[in-house]
Amino acid sequence: MNPISVIITMLVYFAFLFAISYVASKKADNAGFFTGNRKQPWFVVAFAMIGATISGVTFVSVPGMVASSGFSYLQMVLGFVVGQFIIAFVLVPLFYKMNLVSIYEYLNNRFGFSSYRTGALFFFVSKMLGASVRLFLVCLILQMLVFEPFHLPFILNVVITVAIVWLYTFKGGVKSLIWTDTLKTTCLIVSVVLCIHYIASTFSLGAVETLQTIRNSEFSRMFFFDDVNDKRYFFKQFFAGVFTVIAMTGLDQDMMQRNLSCKNFKDAQKNMIISVILQFVVIAMFLMLGVLLYVYATHQGIALPTKSDELFPLIATGHYFPVIVGILFIVGLTASAYSAGGSALTSLTTSFTIDILQAKNKSDNKLKRIRERVHVGMAFLMAVTIFVFGLLNNTSVIDAVYILASYTYGPILGMFAFGIFTKWMVRDRYIPIVALLSPALCYVLQRNSESWFDGYQFSYELLIFNALFTFIGLCLLIQSKKTVTAAV
Repeated sequence: MNPISVIITMLVYFAFLFAISYVASKKADNAGFFTGNRKQPWFVVAFAMIGATISGVTFVSVPGMVASSGFSYLQMVLGFVVGQFIIAFVLVPLFYKMNLVSIYEYLNNRFGFSSYRTGALFFFVSKMLGASVRLFLVCLILQMLVFEPFHLPFILNVVITVAIVWLYTFKGGVKSLIWTDTLKTTCLIVSVVLCIHYIASTFSLGAVETLQTIRNSEFSRMFFFDDVNDKRYFFKQFFAGVFTVIAMTGLDQDMMQRNLSCKNFKDAQKNMIISVILQFVVIAMFLMLGVLLYVYATHQGIALPTKSDELFPLIATGHYFPVIVGILFIVGLTASAYSAGGSALTSLTTSFTIDILQAKNKSDNKLKRIRERVHVGMAFLMAVTIFVFGLLNNTSVIDAVYILASYTYGPILGMFAFGIFTKWMVRDRYIPIVALLSPALCYVLQRNSESWFDGYQFSYELLIFNALFTFIGLCLLIQSKKTVTAAV
């Protein structure tokens, strides 16, 4: 695709995006920004959550990962399903009962202010880095497709990208995000389905023949039970999936802001159960597309890129298919990237305003002024972070940030688990020390696991150990003969 086609495609998408955001944010107040007024229909939230869980990195990378991992990712997604049920029936009723705006307020009620600030700060660092990396990767693709052909600098790319994210979340917050995520989900599903259709039609394959081709591919293996040292080993992936979704959805302000926008906890439970089932189906479609992309590249003699996540962009925008396929790729990428950035910006604004600045009890007008200033500040900080990644331009830095992001959820998971499943009180002022030591111990464990445990390599299950270390650390801080008087 040429740069003009990409720009026109994005402008049309943004026209729809801002139209939806404008309508959704009418009469939006602070409650609408933070919780969507708790009046959003559960089935709309469920559909929107599919898009909310899929970032631009997922959109680009999942189809390419089948070459090295097959369908093993679905083992982890099965864990997502189990974890989502735990969130729906343990955390959601608790959060609704306490009428929380920020979920980290629970830690304040249960332990004290130090644990509250610790949870909020761990979330803040994780979400800011994770969201910035996701937008950075999308900025790189836009730089290649649009800005470089016009000799425009990367900093302009970053400023425009963050400005767009800031504009459509400025007024409506969560209330806008629910409906813009609905547009994003629609674009993702349509783009994947039609890309599969165009590849299948190239080989004159019907639906049954397409499924058979995928099934017969060496890339379609899903279950791995034979080697415990393999990162694809089933129980590693499955249990990591369970705890990852609890930590990164149930204990993530970004994700839970949407779930807490439903009218009541029963509607929120319906939303979560339906959305995770649909998420499994959509991710399976991405993996199926990946198999077909490799089959097509081999058949057409297309040289495979050195990085697997470049395969989908290469074929989608490389004039191998009708222009509509490239358009669908750009729409899907744009929808997933900007929506993820918007939701992160909203949740960061909420957490910083409520948790760090303690502005919840301010008057509506004063709270609005604080929230708007924080929103601008978060956008500026995100732009700076993205630009720094651009200066470093080092893939290993990106990998390090993802590892750091996964580490930061471990202490949060450990604190919530201790608070929910025990009634012990702890010495709150020492909790930040435990929260810092747990990831440090995990780092030592990961670095030495192969030599200590006969070649064993940690995968995503390291999150479980991170939470476990935090839980044990809290046990060491128990105040004798002091318990909460009632289950929180």
